[in-house]
Amino acid sequence: MRHLFIIGIGAGHPDYITIQAVKALNLVDIFFFMNKGDSKDELVRLRKDICERYIEHHPYRIVESVDPIRDESIPDYKTRVQQWHLERVQIYEDLIANELSEDATGAFLIWGDPSLYDSTLRIIDQIVARANVPFTYDVIPGITSPQALAARHRIPLHDIGESILITTGRHLASGKPIEPENILVMLDGHAAYKDIPDQQTQIYWGAYLGMENEILLSGTLEETAPKIEAARAEARERNGWIMDTYLLSKPAN
Repeated sequence: MRHLFIIGIGAGHPDYITIQAVKALNLVDIFFFMNKGDSKDELVRLRKDICERYIEHHPYRIVESVDPIRDESIPDYKTRVQQWHLERVQIYEDLIANELSEDATGAFLIWGDPSLYDSTLRIIDQIVARANVPFTYDVIPGITSPQALAARHRIPLHDIGESILITTGRHLASGKPIEPENILVMLDGHAAYKDIPDQQTQIYWGAYLGMENEILLSGTLEETAPKIEAARAEARERNGWIMDTYLLSKPAN
């Protein structure tokens, strides 16, 4: 029967690959890469570099497919994402059915870890439920951007006995009360940290974590937010894309 690996490949540095992931890579016949456009070609190249670095003797080929774009004309966010997922379901199902023979192994290489703000497992679940193409699959965990952020800033994500919330910039900007002492924010394209009332809140920010063009900034929001905004704009202009993550820690009373 066809088999799939959903492999977490870490937050950008090739050395973030786990031994379990390396073993899985060496069992794969076909890798499915979703191309997100010219501005993000580097993300495909990094996946190819990982294959070249860690696959020793097993022959493999790469199949690239164009990743659909979310329809921003759909006003409701959840509906917009669900429609995008349905498009991906059809693409992924076709790839599995048409590119994998009955006894072959395929793989999707997931930035960070498949469990955290990634849609692949939800899409695979929908394909399984449709029952149009039979296959089995395994999930290989990867190092997340929160882990990489903490390591690169050389900090724990929380103090003794404190809680931490992992959320998105969209939720942070919603204005709803957030109680945890520490907030780890991902997918923030609109600098929601600028609207935090207490500008003495500490921020630990990182972009392109583990990559050659990594940027790290930290300090109070009052002094650091303008630096982050400038660095972010310059990096996006230079690279055509940006992935960043940050930790907000409330000042001690």
